[in-house]
Parts: sequence; structure tokens; C-alpha cells
Amino acid sequence: MPFRQLIIPPIYVAIYGLTYALAFTLRFDFEVASKEWGLCLATLPLVVGAKSLVNLLTRQWRRKHRYTSLVDFVYVTGDAFIAATLLLAMNAFLPSGGTIPRSIVLIDLMLTVLAIAALRTSIRGYCEIIHPRLHRKLGGISHLPARRAIIFGADASAVAILRALKSGSSEYRICAFIDPEGYAQSGIIGEAQVFSGEVDLARVATKVRAELLLIPASTPGRVVRELLVQCHDAGLLAHVIPGIDEIVNGRYRLATREVTISDLLRREPTKLDMDGMRKYISGHRVLVTGAAGSIGSELCRQILALGPEALVLLDQSECGIFSMEQEFLSKATGGTRLDYEVSDIRDGEALAQIFEDHRPQLVFHAAAYKHVPLMESNPQEAIRNNIFGTKTLVDTSDQFGVERFVLISTDKAVRPTNIMGSTKLFAEKYLQAVSQKSKTQFMTVRFGNVLNSAGSVVPTFRRQIQEGGPITVTHPDMVRFFMTIPEAVQLVLQAGAIGTTGGVMILDMGEPVKILDLARDMIYLSGLKYPDDIDIVFKGLRPGEKLYEELFYESEVSAEKIHEKIFLAHRAPISTRLVKESLARLQSAIEQSRTAAAETLRDITAQFVAIDEGQTTETIPAATKKAA
Repeated sequence: MPFRQLIIPPIYVAIYGLTYALAFTLRFDFEVASKEWGLCLATLPLVVGAKSLVNLLTRQWRRKHRYTSLVDFVYVTGDAFIAATLLLAMNAFLPSGGTIPRSIVLIDLMLTVLAIAALRTSIRGYCEIIHPRLHRKLGGISHLPARRAIIFGADASAVAILRALKSGSSEYRICAFIDPEGYAQSGIIGEAQVFSGEVDLARVATKVRAELLLIPASTPGRVVRELLVQCHDAGLLAHVIPGIDEIVNGRYRLATREVTISDLLRREPTKLDMDGMRKYISGHRVLVTGAAGSIGSELCRQILALGPEALVLLDQSECGIFSMEQEFLSKATGGTRLDYEVSDIRDGEALAQIFEDHRPQLVFHAAAYKHVPLMESNPQEAIRNNIFGTKTLVDTSDQFGVERFVLISTDKAVRPTNIMGSTKLFAEKYLQAVSQKSKTQFMTVRFGNVLNSAGSVVPTFRRQIQEGGPITVTHPDMVRFFMTIPEAVQLVLQAGAIGTTGGVMILDMGEPVKILDLARDMIYLSGLKYPDDIDIVFKGLRPGEKLYEELFYESEVSAEKIHEKIFLAHRAPISTRLVKESLARLQSAIEQSRTAAAETLRDITAQFVAIDEGQTTETIPAATKKAA
């Protein structure tokens, strides 16, 4: 136990004794007779013991003094009343002439409350005011003056952040609050002035001589984006600081950090059915393909936290699998068996052996080629991996009686104009066809881009900025849906818990983001100016690229909302015969040439899109039409 915790109980005991003696002194106008002093000394152990017992039972000593608040004062008062009541009750058992006068008990009660409140307030004041200044003078926090900062917001969360910063050896001196909602109606909080309503950040910063803006982590991404531009214009640094939840949970000691691109896209926290997710994963054997990729690796991390019996990580990249193995060596697995498989999903015999060895009950299929321009140049490989590889994995899962199979799809599978999107649409259709006769629950989760995935736009922009530019953007009007990897994976797992077989679940991606705005934001985040420091050039659409992506087909627009951020699409039925014939056509085409493969895939894609758009049912057998 730390020395500070050991010293507090004796201090309380001393205060209990002193306040009791002082109560006698005040009661008898500082002229206490020897008889009364004798009574005081005789009952002193009883009084101190009663107060200490109440303190011990209510754990008053354990309540952190440096974070004292009004709630603590309520507890202090309550403890004093309980102790006083106990003492009055004990008078009935004391001999005549040895009872404690009720007036003494009342005075002692008030003195005890005042003394303990003064102690707690003094400790908090020392921790918030004196200790930080001494620490700085004696060599703490780099010997530099405190950095003058503005906090965005003036609600309870912002005030809690102020208190948290003052409670430790903070490097910041809060000199102002920006109150956009008008909670505080101007005025002063602590030593900091509050500026309410729509304010000129540059003017405020100049007035209070601030050098940075502290933004609570709970601030919506749209607001963070606006603040970042204002900070850039005002010459202010922008840092993110933990929000109220982290402070309440005692995690506020985490250092502030610079604003990241993820902060600009932050959305409202997702409410997850953790019990439902844990129910279908905990104690089960799970296999993840593409386990070393951006989505696959995060799937593995979050699945591991849900306590599966076994987790099989499968990827064709030996370096990627080795990296995941090294990462998980330092993690607490909670009894989960981890197995690492370097294999290709196109190898049916190898997959069958893996399924025989591990007997997975759940499969998350994240393995795929996803780079649009590269797949335009390599259509045969895209077809082999994204279509036939998925077919092999689906067939093997069906053969070995997997309970649930989740395919990770993409918005590029909606009215695809490129090879990659077409292969993912075919994968969706194959899953839908097999699900019609299989005991395995096959389901698809479709969503847009994720931030910082390998080969995506954010790492590319970051590299171009580091090289001094220019940043290359395809088109000034190009927009994309974005989501952070952790949120996407959370929703994938949630979808897997509530989805239905053959269904396509579509994640709510929020508002689309202009790639041009993203590029400008990343320039600002780097502390540079556009176009003074780094320019942006437009290179035109590449083969297969679209200005905007879509998440729904026309027939899916009336999708059922099964979660606040998940839609279940009701799509047109698919003919198993059509899918099998299309597979045979593709197999023949990829054996011929790249051109044949690409043209055949485009032809098949047009058929699939026409079915999903309700434009044709000619390729659906009569029995299927009747069922539809």
C-alpha cells in the first residue's frame, strides 16, 4: 500500500480526537472544569472508535482526496451524522454521570464535518495548484512554462477535463473555453474565460495568448474538421484529449495527441449487442481468411476478445501471418487456442485438410484482391482468387458443416464498372445460390472504404505529403464512403450475430466524403498549407473507377433496418443453374486470355445487375419465378 494511503487513517484519527476536545472547549466557553476534561478523556476512545468504525464501513478513507467533489462532502456529512447517532444510542449503556452531553455530540458533529472537508479541500488544492507549479520549478515537464490552451466546449465534459488536467502535473494552462452551444452563457470557469456562441477562434486565441486548442475526443468528426481549418488559419495547434467517459473511468492520464484523420470522420458510438456477439463466438472454433490484412487482422483481434475456443488465422502471406503471431504472443488469449495457417483459398485439398484439422464452426472470409486498377490489368487472377477461391472456401465450409459463414463484400459490387467489383458481386451471388440448399448460414456484409487499409488513399496521401507533394487526386468531384477499421469490424461481427442466411447486410456508412476535402484535411493535419506548401493535381479517372460508389441496388433500397447501422437487403432470387453456367464460362475464359476473361465477366455481371435491378427474369427457371 502506498505511503499516502497509510498516512490518511492516522490523520483522520487525530482529527476525530481534536474535534472532540475542541467541542468541549467551545461548549464550556474555553473554561473546561477538570470534571468535564475527565469525561472527555474517558469517552475519547469511544468517540474516536465510533467515528473510525463508521469511516471504515463506508470506506471514506478510500475515496480519493485529490479528486474531492461535492459528492464527497455529502458522504463526509452522512458519516458524521451516523457516528453522532451511534454515540447518542451508546449513551443508554453508559453509567450515570458518564454519558456524553447531546450538545457536545452536536458540536463535535459540525466540527468533524468542517475539519474533514478542510482536509480534503486542502489536499485537492495542493494537487491542483501547488504541486504542479513546484513540479515545474524543480525540473518537471521540460522546465518550460505551461502551454496556454483553449478547451473546445464548456459543458460538464469540458469542465471535467479541466479538473482532470489540474489534478495532475499537466503541461497545459487552460486560459479559455469555447462554448458553441451557450451552456455557460459566457463568464469564467476556474481561471478561464468562457466565450459563447459563434466566436472568432483566431481573435480569442490572440486575446488569451493561447497556442493550442484541446478538442474532447467525443467531438463529432464534422466539427473537428471545421475546427482544424480554423486552427490552421489562427496559427493554433490542435490536440485531442480524452472525453468524459475516459475521465470517469480514470484513464485521463493518457497524453493528449495530435488530431488524426480518424478524428475527422468520427461518428456517434455504435450500440452493440455484446451478449449476442459473445453468444455466437464464445466457446466456438473460428476461422478467418485474409487474417493478415487490414480487415482480417482486426477481425482476429476483436474475435479473440470475445473468447472463442479456437481461432485459426489463414493467409497466403507468410510475413503477414508471422506478424500476427508475434502480435498475439504478447496478448492474453484467455484460453483460446491460436493456430496459424499459410495457405491459398484456391487450393481445395489444402483447405479440406485445414478444415479437417480444425473443424471451424464459424468462418469470416476477408481474403480478396481489392486494388481496382491492378485487377483491371490482371482479370484472370482476380477471377481465380475472388470468385473461384471464394467458391472453394464456400464449398468446403458446406462440406464440413460450418454453422455460419460471413463474406466481407464491398460497395464496388453495386453496379460494378471494374473487374474487382464484378468479382465481388459474383462472390455475393455464389453465396446466395449455395445458401438456398445448404444447412450452413451463408451471409454477406457489404460496406465502403475503410481508413488506413493497405493500398488505400490515406497511406498514399501521407506518403505524397512526406515526399513534399504534389497530392494526386483522381477528380475534384470524386466521393467515397469511409469508415474506421475498428467500427467496420464491430459492425461485421454484429451483423454476423443477427443476419439471416442468404442475406446481404449493408453497413450505414454515413455521409460520403469528397476525396479532395480529404486531401486538404491531411495537408492541414501535417501542419502545412494548401496550395502554398503542397499542391493538389488531378490525374483523371483510371480504368474501372467511378466518381461515386453506391451501397444499394434499386431492388435493395427498401432494405430492412435490423440495427441502427445495419440494413438487411431483400434481393431478387438467383438461379443456381445460372451461377453454375457462369462459373463454367469463366473457367473457360480465364484459360483463353485476359481479354476473354474480362469480357466474359462483364457479360455475366450485366446479367446479375439486370436481375438485381428487376429488369429481367429470363434466366431464372420457372420454378424459381413461381417461388419469387
